[in-house]
Amino acid sequence: MKGVLLINLGSPDSPDPKDVKPYLDQFLMDKYVIDVPFLLRALLVRGIILRKRPEDSAEAYQKIWWEEGSPLIVLSERMYKKVEQKTELPVTLAMRYGKPSIETGLQQLADQGVTEVLLFPLYPQYAMASTLTVLAEAEEVRKKKFPQMTFTDVPAFYNKPDYIKVLADSIKSSLEGFNYDHLLFSYHGIPERHIRKTDVTKSHCKINSTCCTTPSAAHKFCYRHQCYETTRLVVEQLGIPEDKYSLTFQSRLAGDKWLEPYTDVEINNMPAKGVKSLAVVTPAFVTDCLETLEEIAMRANEDFKEHGGENFMAIPCLNDNNDWVDVVANWINEWAHAETPVV
Repeated sequence: MKGVLLINLGSPDSPDPKDVKPYLDQFLMDKYVIDVPFLLRALLVRGIILRKRPEDSAEAYQKIWWEEGSPLIVLSERMYKKVEQKTELPVTLAMRYGKPSIETGLQQLADQGVTEVLLFPLYPQYAMASTLTVLAEAEEVRKKKFPQMTFTDVPAFYNKPDYIKVLADSIKSSLEGFNYDHLLFSYHGIPERHIRKTDVTKSHCKINSTCCTTPSAAHKFCYRHQCYETTRLVVEQLGIPEDKYSLTFQSRLAGDKWLEPYTDVEINNMPAKGVKSLAVVTPAFVTDCLETLEEIAMRANEDFKEHGGENFMAIPCLNDNNDWVDVVANWINEWAHAETPVV
């Protein structure tokens, strides 16, 4: 029997530091997120970062927290329940970090007699700190708890026509009545070494002006290429001229070389270049979360205006958008009647 596990990032149980700290510990101690030897990672995370970060992060979570709970969890649940209504397969939801866990999600499917699972990481672009860690954790849990199960995973859907259409339509709808000077595509940042580590050719990814547009087998797992490609396809569909959009990366940690250009730096410089009305979309996420609601919609908005900007719009993620729900349900239903997912 087939079933589906939708998997998103996750969230603390509450915006209180006592709940934020274990969530951050689980997240930052993931070897696919901070990919250094365990002892060094433990020293960095538990000896340095977790001494101050939980309080700062809790303050940020408190700004965005809803009465129903974490926006990411609430929106993911709304989306999942809509998807469930549009497919005959058992569907459940899990988070890579926090609750409900991947083990919990797989147990719910097992309890319904599911033996073939479609793992659906809710990340459009592939990265070791998102897609890979989800698949690795699911496989580890399967080996320990559900050896009878088999997995198929939905590959990165960054360039799939139906995803691009729903993303472009969502952006177009949000921009109605907003006379923007510039549209910024802000993607979650990752260290440059992650790009090199996922380069299956071990030589293609130079992280320069041409490698992401030069055809290569590396692109299947190259986050940077996939971000550029999502952007290219969306602006092509919307007919946005080259001088009215750009691409940046947000949410970096200090100490490493991360993908550039940096969102905060670029946004702060835009008013001096004549950009007074700015719209920002965050296509690395399909669900609004701390990085979109606090970092972009609040902090970036304030910084833009402090530097001379006038109008700012944070375009919502796809969330439980009905067209997006239809796309997800269609991919699931295609898999339900095929040996491999047609996505």
